[in-house]
Amino acid sequence: MTKKIAFLASPAAVAQTARAVLVGRYGNVPPAEAEVIVALGGDGFMLQTLHATQDLPAPVYGMNRGTIGFLMNTYSESDLAERLEAAEEEVINPLSMRAMDPDGNRHKLLAINEVSLLRAGPQAAKLRITVDGRLRMQELVCDGALVSTPAGSTAYNYSAHGPILPIGADVLALTAVAAFRPRRWRGALLPKTAEVRFDVLEPDKRPVMAEGDGQSVRRVVWVEVKSDPSIRHRILFDPGHGLEERLISEQFN
Repeated sequence: MTKKIAFLASPAAVAQTARAVLVGRYGNVPPAEAEVIVALGGDGFMLQTLHATQDLPAPVYGMNRGTIGFLMNTYSESDLAERLEAAEEEVINPLSMRAMDPDGNRHKLLAINEVSLLRAGPQAAKLRITVDGRLRMQELVCDGALVSTPAGSTAYNYSAHGPILPIGADVLALTAVAAFRPRRWRGALLPKTAEVRFDVLEPDKRPVMAEGDGQSVRRVVWVEVKSDPSIRHRILFDPGHGLEERLISEQFN
């Protein structure tokens, strides 16, 4: 029996065309009535879909109609019902970010991959790092720093030479972006329960922005990041192609 499916697609023409074909073949219901949500696009659209549907009970199954598709399954029109029936579920928790800008305004956002701080001017950023209320680094001079989940560890974190984390690992990666001092500091692995605070030193002279999953705060003076176990993103993958297998395979490419 075919599940009740809600098809969502990125604005790209190839994704919209795929949605029209699949809706014609399998029907379509609103996301709130769906047993499964099928996202058509790339990883960016998958992240948008997970954020937009996080309060709905249906899991999300992605099919790649974008560029990279690390979070997506391969695209196929003919056997979707069978693939959804056989799909394996992964559950991931996002990061919660709180930040304050120079005007004293508070900002909140959720990020499935990572929260990153990046210099917003010509000079390197200076950051002070505290973990669970304990000062761990008085001054990090860098282009930025980020906190990554296992699900996001192959994205920006990996490009910044951070570690790839197994999907079931109860850890977060704290990774420097082009660290200048301490020059050889490559970051740290932290318990998933850790709360990381970044204080921006000399914020007027060395402005810093904060970003998570495409959402950004242009100027910040401090940022706090921690995992939010109250939010559970359910993602479906074809058997043998789940996040754990993809994370392991990525390390041997």
